[in-house]
Amino acid sequence: MESTLKQSPLQSTRLTLPAIAPATDTEILAYLRRTCKIAELATAAERDALVLQLCEQLNITLSDQEWQAAGDAFRAEHCLLGAAETLTWLDRQRITVEDWSQGIRVALLTKKLQEHLFGENVDGHYLNNREQYRRVAVSQILVSELSEALRLLQLLRQGQASFSALALEYSKGKRSKENGGFVGVRFLAELIPEIAAAIADAEAGQLIGPISTKFGCHILRVEKWFVAELTPEVRDHILATLFQLWLQNHDAVVAQGWQENL
Repeated sequence: MESTLKQSPLQSTRLTLPAIAPATDTEILAYLRRTCKIAELATAAERDALVLQLCEQLNITLSDQEWQAAGDAFRAEHCLLGAAETLTWLDRQRITVEDWSQGIRVALLTKKLQEHLFGENVDGHYLNNREQYRRVAVSQILVSELSEALRLLQLLRQGQASFSALALEYSKGKRSKENGGFVGVRFLAELIPEIAAAIADAEAGQLIGPISTKFGCHILRVEKWFVAELTPEVRDHILATLFQLWLQNHDAVVAQGWQENL
């Protein structure tokens, strides 16, 4: 009896697990529906369709050279240096060459549309919001309870532990836990408002916190500030921001019109 109780369910029934067959498109769609993830993906698909419609109306097109160059850049970025590596990657993604190529096309057309609609507004937006486009390298320790955050902050200020060691042991944030607290270089505008406000005037090396947000309690350390300048990266970010705001306004107008017609 005792030996029987110690056996696992798999041992007692000698269950043989079947091979997991690749999910079909129908099964994937069913999974997205039952896990309530389909709305987000549907919105993205609808906005891609809107981009294509607008590009057609505005006669925004791609040359074969632009398309090819973007594909080459993608392969270089993802270390797909040959046909074999590319085909293996496509197989892992469960997509065809045509699927991938169309994704490159939509991304390029989206950038061209953003430039067409808002290219003339970038300089003015940057000048009016220059502080928001400062970039900062920041580290954090994210914990659930304020009491734990205060305890860790005291250890740091007393020099009894290093920031990276505490992040590795206690941080609940995936990136900060894996990287010893470092979460990357961000535009100030990209950060959670509470965190952006807390670090806006901080100096490099300064400890800040705890800061409470919907994610928990953050202990922050500013690693470095970068001089604000209108680089190509910043320009792309501003175009994407203006475009996103425009799309949100478009969605609001459509929703209002739908409600008025009820």
